[in-house]
Amino acid sequence: MSQSKVEEPLAKEVLANIDIAEILNRIPHRYPFLLVDRAEDYRPHQSIVGIKCVTINEPFFQGHFPGNPVMPGVLIIEALAQTGAVLMSKSLEVETEGKTIFFMSVDNARFRTPVRPGDVIRMEVEVTRARSSIFKFKGVAKVGDKVAAEAEFAAMVVETPKL
Repeated sequence: MSQSKVEEPLAKEVLANIDIAEILNRIPHRYPFLLVDRAEDYRPHQSIVGIKCVTINEPFFQGHFPGNPVMPGVLIIEALAQTGAVLMSKSLEVETEGKTIFFMSVDNARFRTPVRPGDVIRMEVEVTRARSSIFKFKGVAKVGDKVAAEAEFAAMVVETPKL
């Protein structure tokens, strides 16, 4: 793959929805750290939209902040990264068995609007560069029509070490 977006897969507009069962097969995260409930509008090597339904039952609300629950910004960035990992796994047809997608970097993170219990986060993630097993992304997390957070980030596929 070249350093810029791959042109061949972009020509194929394949929109697909991804349910929680497939997400669980594609990324290793589990409760309480799984932050994507479903995905929509998947386009191979191009983009995806992740959905997270935030409830008061999220464990982080116990301490962040009592009486004024706000989802930690770093977890919104993590939710964007998990959405990117689902896109990457499906695009490269990587299952979780024997491989792991690792978050490599985050740049230009901005937090705009608090995310609270009852909100539905729409995580719009697009590939900005792809090269072999490394993808770079731009992500925007929205609640309704308001931007909650945005960031650029990178991830790579590696062999899962045997412990």
